[in-house]
Amino acid sequence: MKQPFVSVATPFYNTASYLAQCIESVLSQTYSNFEYILSDNCSTDGSTEIAECYARRDRRIRLIRQPTFLSQVQHYNSALRAIAPESKYCKIVQADDCIFPGCIQAMVEAFEQHETIGLVSSYDLKGNTLRGSRYPYSTPFLSGKEMARLCLRKGIYVFGSPSTVMYRSCLVRGPNPFYREDLLHEDTEKCMEILERWDFGFVHQVLSFLRADNESITHSNRHYRPQMLDRYILVQRFASVFLDAAEAAALKRGTRRAYYDMLAEAAVCLRGRQFWQYHKNGLKTVGESLDRPYLLLRVGRQILWMLANPGTSMQRMVRFLKRWSAFEQPED
Repeated sequence: MKQPFVSVATPFYNTASYLAQCIESVLSQTYSNFEYILSDNCSTDGSTEIAECYARRDRRIRLIRQPTFLSQVQHYNSALRAIAPESKYCKIVQADDCIFPGCIQAMVEAFEQHETIGLVSSYDLKGNTLRGSRYPYSTPFLSGKEMARLCLRKGIYVFGSPSTVMYRSCLVRGPNPFYREDLLHEDTEKCMEILERWDFGFVHQVLSFLRADNESITHSNRHYRPQMLDRYILVQRFASVFLDAAEAAALKRGTRRAYYDMLAEAAVCLRGRQFWQYHKNGLKTVGESLDRPYLLLRVGRQILWMLANPGTSMQRMVRFLKRWSAFEQPED
């Protein structure tokens, strides 16, 4: 039986240090029936020449050059618009990541379980950290609503990054653009949107490696506590979609309290302007602004707790300073 045709896309910009490893990981797949789109976002560091070299050697590669520089999400959308009409499944591999040899094969097999599956994911390795391990073992298929409820109720995130998941191509061709360009965590929210109408497949293998060093795509935002903001946004946007009214309301209240407790800790630790701007921008995506009176209330509770627990407070401060010293530049 003929293999389904798969589109793989790697949008890149000035990632010469990692691009060859990424491309090699795709070309080394045990699965053979795929096209590989390399999209160059006006690179200036030699990435273009690397891509050109591989495009000359392998006919499955199509090299696209963007005429003007795009934002990251705009570039991803542009690359996805180029997938072939006959493509059945579609996968992004970010230029500083790579996939293991059986990745495409395993994901296609997961899709082929049911025509209702719109999204497939797996375990991934981010640096030295295994992610996705809280997903129920030996469960290769869940309804979309079941998966979304696991995500909301238990905080089980198996979407990883764009390199971790694979989409059904008809979904990528549907909305234009595929990823909303006004969101902070557009890939995670896209996965949740898909689960409203489509089911979910999971491969119990580590299929992708995501770089976590100083030059990776996501490293620069790591000290802004993006996971807390991501969780808050997902709950605010999707709790009422997948949960009954009472459970959704309770989850929204609890998540709001936990998020503002994190912000209160940041305020006590005198986090800088860039931290607060990051969170203000994120809150705008759900039509909110920073609730200053509520934040002051949580700050007050944080200070009272610190005064009542001076030893523990000092340990937390030392841990914070150690984490902070690991970053290259302090905030303004």
